[in-house]
Amino acid sequence: MAGDARAGKPKRPMSGVSEINKRGADGKFAKPELEHVRLYIKGFEKAYGETPSIYQALSSGMADFEHVNIIYPVGDPIFVHVFKAGQAVEGASGLKYVIIEPILDDLMDEKYRRILDLILREAPKEPSHETQEQFIETLETLYRRVRRVRGEGRERTVLGGFSGERVEVDETEDRIIRYYLVRDLVEQGVLEGVLRDPYIEDIHSVGLAQIHIVHKIFGMMETNVAFRDSFHLDEYLRNMSERIGKPVSEARPIIDGSMPDGSRINIIYSEDVSKRGASFTIRKFTEKPITCVQICQWGTVSPEIAAYMWLALENGMNCIVSGETASGKTTTLNSMLTLISHESKVYTAEDTPEVVAPQPVWQRLVSRDVGPTESRVQLFDLLRAALRSRPNYIIVGEVRGVEGSVMFQAMQTGHSVLSTFHAPSTKQMIQRFTGDPINVPIRFMDNLNIAFFQAILYEGGRLIRRCTSVDEILRYSKDLGGVLTRSVFRWDPYTDTHFFRGMNNSFILEEKIAPRLKLKDKRLIYDELRFRARIIKEMVDRNITEYDRVNAVFYDYYKLKVSSMPAEERSQWWQQRLQTA
Repeated sequence: MAGDARAGKPKRPMSGVSEINKRGADGKFAKPELEHVRLYIKGFEKAYGETPSIYQALSSGMADFEHVNIIYPVGDPIFVHVFKAGQAVEGASGLKYVIIEPILDDLMDEKYRRILDLILREAPKEPSHETQEQFIETLETLYRRVRRVRGEGRERTVLGGFSGERVEVDETEDRIIRYYLVRDLVEQGVLEGVLRDPYIEDIHSVGLAQIHIVHKIFGMMETNVAFRDSFHLDEYLRNMSERIGKPVSEARPIIDGSMPDGSRINIIYSEDVSKRGASFTIRKFTEKPITCVQICQWGTVSPEIAAYMWLALENGMNCIVSGETASGKTTTLNSMLTLISHESKVYTAEDTPEVVAPQPVWQRLVSRDVGPTESRVQLFDLLRAALRSRPNYIIVGEVRGVEGSVMFQAMQTGHSVLSTFHAPSTKQMIQRFTGDPINVPIRFMDNLNIAFFQAILYEGGRLIRRCTSVDEILRYSKDLGGVLTRSVFRWDPYTDTHFFRGMNNSFILEEKIAPRLKLKDKRLIYDELRFRARIIKEMVDRNITEYDRVNAVFYDYYKLKVSSMPAEERSQWWQQRLQTA
């Protein structure tokens, strides 16, 4: 995900290593599958003279720890250790990120490779699988066929009349080899632990160097994960690209795509192009989008900005979320979709599927850039099709090229549009839209109503994202030869506060939205803005941030047409609904 970590104070740690070292009445470890964690902690204590604290979950406050030495689980049997190497190693500095998983020593690795080879020989005899669950069942059947657990009767290992080679393993080896078979054949291989970590934003790999990650709390760190050789790296990237349906090759060395969990991956395969070896970057996304309430809690936007966008999107304003790479544009765009009427028909067009709409009537289309030229479908084609589908809102994942001109044509024909774009200011955004290759005539720019700008910054060594300004597009002035704009929200970096500069001075609120709401006095729109800001603030205070909870509230709001209720009745409805959210 692109976003900040959980706010608030750090969660209380588990009861230290005692939780992992817990024994039963017979003196045996309660969880033998965590033996690798016990051994790792013991080795770390011996090397560094420190004992890590074990936490079930992390929080943003941990970034301020004077001494970072934290272990947390990312799904059994994998744990993560983050520690400052400089605490224990003279001359070293910075944080290290270590994946702790079952130990595959040399002898076990030899057995694993023999078992893997036998499984691959037997696999063609098995029926094909259609689901991951069926794949795991088949793998388990093949594994039991080619291994023999020491101490088990011979008759228990003879399956289906199989009489070929079997590899003998003990109980510990059996558990660990089974883990690696599933990790490497079913899951994401060497990256499995990193991809499981919900606190990671980006994963960077260049050649055979150690993989680096960007952590939501601790920032950029080097990991202990690396590919053992070029063959392993190339094979991994070929398999990964085939899984996402965009095979990489020397002829087609650069691809963009989405992984099964929705994360975005960019692969540069050829050493002719990437001189330090094949490389890739993975931008992780959460399974369920971040909500507008959550980004308010993080401080990315203020409740007033969220209320302003709520009014704008409920009333069909055209908006672009703009900013630099990794500034959280798509996360913010996804969070805004909840604010669009849930009775609207929403149409999304993307090159890489990242947008998730909560509206029941959602048409999700993705471009296709593989196959013969005549069978390819570009974002430009999807937007042209959108004009015939009569949606209430068209959401464009990201505008880069000629599809931008079609997007503005959609605005001109009365369709509401929401999109993301790469530009740090209104001036530069207009320059990019009116220049090659988009070439929107400058006199058309006032079809856009709102430009929302976001940036990524470092504060105290950690990443934060902030809406830096919200600008209104007023009109094109032929006399001035340009587009008139007005900034209604500004972020003050010194106080980390958003200021509303549009009070009694907002063109969009007074001239666009107030007439739609049939307000006799257009200044009453600011009372409505304040009321909605209080609702958002109360949701933040009540910690109503989860995707399903927030969407359920807004679904009821639109279904029951709460906005048309008398003021007192509407206020009572909100109080009652938030109590049950």
